[in-house]
Amino acid sequence: MAQHFLLTSKARTLSPIKIARLSDDDAFDLLCPLRWGSKENVVCPKCGIAHKAYFISTRKQWRCKYCDHTFSITSGSIFANRKRSLQTYLYIIAKFVNAAKGISSLQLSRDADVNYRTAFVLSHKIRKALLETRDLQPLSGEVDMDGTYVHPAPRKANKKSDRLDYRLAKNQNPDKRCIIVAREHYAVDAKQENVLHCGAKRSLVMVAKTESQPIIHAFATRFVKANSRINTDESHAYEVLLPHYHLQTVNHKEMYRSDLGVTNNQAESFFSRFKRMYYGQTHKMSNTYLLNYANEIAYREDNRRKSNGWQFNDILGKCLHTTNKNNEWCGYWQRKIIHQEVVWQ
Repeated sequence: MAQHFLLTSKARTLSPIKIARLSDDDAFDLLCPLRWGSKENVVCPKCGIAHKAYFISTRKQWRCKYCDHTFSITSGSIFANRKRSLQTYLYIIAKFVNAAKGISSLQLSRDADVNYRTAFVLSHKIRKALLETRDLQPLSGEVDMDGTYVHPAPRKANKKSDRLDYRLAKNQNPDKRCIIVAREHYAVDAKQENVLHCGAKRSLVMVAKTESQPIIHAFATRFVKANSRINTDESHAYEVLLPHYHLQTVNHKEMYRSDLGVTNNQAESFFSRFKRMYYGQTHKMSNTYLLNYANEIAYREDNRRKSNGWQFNDILGKCLHTTNKNNEWCGYWQRKIIHQEVVWQ
């Protein structure tokens, strides 16, 4: 039996202990190549001109030769106006990466010795970077699609005589939401080792109030190329895809994989990891941030065969290239910007 990837040495190329022990100069030297490629040619976040700016070595800042703006390595990014050391941010990202099924803000606050509110905002800034840098190009080839519900029903009453029938629409939880995912398979002729065991090539998620035919049609039209093969279960909501896609279904009441080889296990794998984060780590997710959590799991599933060092550099680079304009996480606890739920109607 092949060894699980996380048990191999290839998966461990990053140590949070080494990250925490970085000096100020080492942390600074780590960030510069990821943002600009070097410390010589930098880009002013105000005027956007790439040039060799004047470097203030005592403050580790630059002064733009064109607009006279003074900026640092985190200026203009989601880490702008930071109050913690660079090592703290790098350590939190390392812990975020190493948690294969997500990590709670409370655990981050204990591990990094920061306030819970600080850990909460930082973890959501990372999710914001992952969400804003995702590839929204339509999927093609063979695609697995499915949906799962969260917050399905409120807590049942103590006595059976007082309990409601939650199967009825009038008794449904108003916070009930459906997470719909589409996952593209690797091509059969892809030059990959063990392609069938690498997971999906790319995943896209959305949050809706129900798994209905209009929602499925709108999602597939936006994110899946026409004439692609779509594998689903036998939900009637996906019948609307028949005129434009090669629809294949599997009856999950009878089997996981049909005799013809039809399965949507890639979508089920996504839901498995998401539910483990939901029940085992965060325990509670607000609908306002549900898309952020779902997209985080999509990123983890798509890159589960990448080393933690690769994921660390990738996420850190995304954070540095995510602009701070209209950042809803700036002044979050002062409620300067009220978050809005992202849901398809």
